[in-house]
Order: sequence, then structure tokens, then C-alpha cells
Amino acid sequence: MVFPIALQDGVVLRVVEPTDAAALADAAERNREHLAPYEPDRDPSHYTEEGQLDAIEKALTAMAQGRRIPLVLAHRDGIVGGLNLNDIVRGAFDNGHVGYWTDANYQGRGLMSTAVEHLAAYARDGLGLHRLQAATLPENERSQRVLARAGFERIGYAREYLNIAGRWQDHVLFQRILSR
Repeated sequence: MVFPIALQDGVVLRVVEPTDAAALADAAERNREHLAPYEPDRDPSHYTEEGQLDAIEKALTAMAQGRRIPLVLAHRDGIVGGLNLNDIVRGAFDNGHVGYWTDANYQGRGLMSTAVEHLAAYARDGLGLHRLQAATLPENERSQRVLARAGFERIGYAREYLNIAGRWQDHVLFQRILSR
């Protein structure tokens, strides 16, 4: 695998590890208010080391099965972001869904745009995927800019697409074709 990758300012993009559980719990708690409008409602265990360890173990199992690539943006300050390639489907589709979050104190530096670019290159060259897709809330312009900078194009609008912040919400859909 191509990871870890140094991004900038001491931030490294790498596969999540079980030893990240405490740092991820800290990041989840630190960014609870910041991320709440963009995430599903979270069980209280999401904000604990034990809950994060359970999520990491499930993510690494899915990675071993070829269904997911779970990455973190790590810094000496702790975990400052997450980037996942989820729901990898092979065959005629050869597709994966991209999801990400950035610590409130690390936004606006171009870190996630660069990280998504690296993930796209790995999905193409390392996994042989044809396409990536992503979705954002219509008002999440920052996330839409991340995707645009990483070569994604808007392809549609999905009504009541995901249950975010306790209600079914519309999303703008994006894709990036990798095998051109």
C-alpha cells in the first residue's frame, strides 16, 4: 500500500490503527459541535475510546475483505481528520464512496483536497477502480470545494438521501471517473 503519505505541516495520511482509538475519541469529542450538522446522530459510545476501538476493528476487517480503506490524517497534536473509501463494489461497477471530515482547527489549509487526490490515485492505480462517488449536503460549500479541487464533478441531486443530524436530508451527488 502507498500509505503513509506526508501531506503538509506535519500531517500524515495513513491507515487507521487500533492505537488511534484514544486520539479518535478525543477528536470526535473536540469536534462534536463542529461535525454534528454533517453526520448521522451518534451513539454516546462514538465519543469513547472503546467505541472508537470497536469502529476501528470493524473498519480494518472490512479493509481485509476489500470493502473499505479507512484512513486518518494524523499530526503530533492527534488525529485531525478522517478519509474513507467505503462500499467498494467490484465487477461491472468498480466503484467506491468517499467520505471525510476535518478537524475544525485544520480546515482551510487544503489538507483534505490533497488527501482526496491521493486516495483517488490509489483507488485508480492500486485498486483498479473505475469511479469514485461522494455526496454533500447542499449547503456544505466547503466540502463541495474539496471535491471540485480533487477532480469530482456534480452529477445530480438526491432528495432525502441520508439521515443526517436526525432527519432525512437532500444531498448533492458527485463523481470522479478514474479510468480515463
